[in-house]
Formats: sequence, structure tokens, C-alpha cells
Amino acid sequence: MSTSTASLMDGTALARRTVEETAVRAAEITRRTGVTPCLATVLVGADPASVTYVKMKQNRCAKAGIRSRHVELPASTTTEELVAAITALSEDPEVHGILLQHPVGPHIDERAAFEAIAPAKDVDGVTMASFAAMGFGLPGFVSCTPGGIMRLLDEYRVELSGKRAVVVGRSAILGKPAGLLLLGRDATVTYCHSRTTELSSIVQEADILVAAVGKPRFIKGEDIKPGAVVIDAGYNPGNVGDVDFETAAERACLITPVPGGVGPMTIAVLLAQTVDGAERQLGL
Repeated sequence: MSTSTASLMDGTALARRTVEETAVRAAEITRRTGVTPCLATVLVGADPASVTYVKMKQNRCAKAGIRSRHVELPASTTTEELVAAITALSEDPEVHGILLQHPVGPHIDERAAFEAIAPAKDVDGVTMASFAAMGFGLPGFVSCTPGGIMRLLDEYRVELSGKRAVVVGRSAILGKPAGLLLLGRDATVTYCHSRTTELSSIVQEADILVAAVGKPRFIKGEDIKPGAVVIDAGYNPGNVGDVDFETAAERACLITPVPGGVGPMTIAVLLAQTVDGAERQLGL
């Protein structure tokens, strides 16, 4: 096995600290107003992975002093029924953040469901309003995984201004918003995707690489620019990311492990943004 030279970006430790800070803020809200910040999670059907994720988020809520409300709907739920349930939560003053666990099933218009979330409660950063705010650099909620990536970059004092950032992946909740947030910090951003030609040569130019393509060990170590910062946002069966970690770590200066890198930050940002939402809605 090759000897790794890159320093690890410890998302587990940063996430733990973020949740601890969030708990302090949540307690202060409760002390001042008598109101406990509340995150509502909506689950359609009983997909085992989704059920597990929702339970994990509920447990994290408890650690952060956030009340969780769970809405579980049958797999047969229609788009109209789901939109109605989310709209009711959007109008409920006791709910400060809403998370729709996705995917929701092929028969449901997922975008319509997302858009039923009031922008003020879109703590997962999935609405078009949140996406526009990220693009224009306006106040609002960021997509949680890209938001976690930015917090990791800040924690490790990675200079972004003027740097070449390459994002491999263009999903609406990860790749695209990650690029927008990097662009907002004055990085020069290139998006790559399944139709990109000469991908290796583009990756080799990256000072900061964000791998979010959903393919195990897709990015090879020989394509990593020496001294680059490698953010592996992938999570594939076998606990492996989208980057071939061992070979990439020989060339990178900083790299996120999988697991323990980007993943823990996603939930930490979700909880922090729920408290942000509570503060704004309560006028604090």
C-alpha cells in the first residue's frame, strides 16, 4: 500500500463542534422566547436507506437541542397530497425548518414538492429560491452538502480567490450549488460531467477538486495536481468515495476521507440552518 502524504480534512471533528455550537444557540433561543427550534422531516414510503437517514437526523436533532417532527406518508401518496402536507408545515409557526427526504418515488413531481417548502424554512437548500440566492450571493439557505464543503475549506484555511476549482458532477443539490458557492468566493470554476471530453486533463489543472459524480474511485491519483485540495463528496457501496483515495493522497496536500469527511458536515449544516431559520422567524 502506498504511503499517504496528504493531510486529512476531518469532517467528523468539525461537524461535532458545529453541532455543539448549534446546541448553544438553540438553548439561547429557548431561554429568550420559550420556543424550541423545530425541524420537520417528511418521508414518503419506507425505503430502508431513507428511513435510516431520517432516524439519524432525528438523533442529531436531539443532540443539538432541536425538536423534530416526523411526517411519514405511504408510498402511494400523490404529488397533490405531498404538496398539501408540506404546505401545511410551511404555514405552521411551530415549524422552523422542513426537510423532504428524497428520492420520493417516480410517480411524484419532486420539484413541485420542493417548491411547496416556504423559502424561509428551506433549511436543506433545495428550492429554486435558495438556488437563486446562492447564485446571486444573497442571504438564504445553502444546499447542505455544498455548505459543508465550504465550511471544511474555511476550517482548513484554503485560499479560494483566484484558484482553479473543478467540480466533477452537476446535480442540482451538490455539483451545481458547490460550483456557485466557489464562484461566489472568487474561484475560477469549471464544471465537468458525463459528456465532458478530456476529463483527465481538466482535473489535472484543479487547485481545488470537488468529486461529486457518484462513481466509486472514478478520479485517479495520477490526475491529481500536486498540492491540490481534494474534496470527495461521493459515497458508494463499500465505504468508498468518488476518488481513489490512496493514490490521490500521494499527490494532494489536503483530502477528505470517506467516510468521515464531507458526510458528517451535511447534517451539521442542516441543523445549523434550522437554528438560523428559527432565529429569523422569531425576529432574533
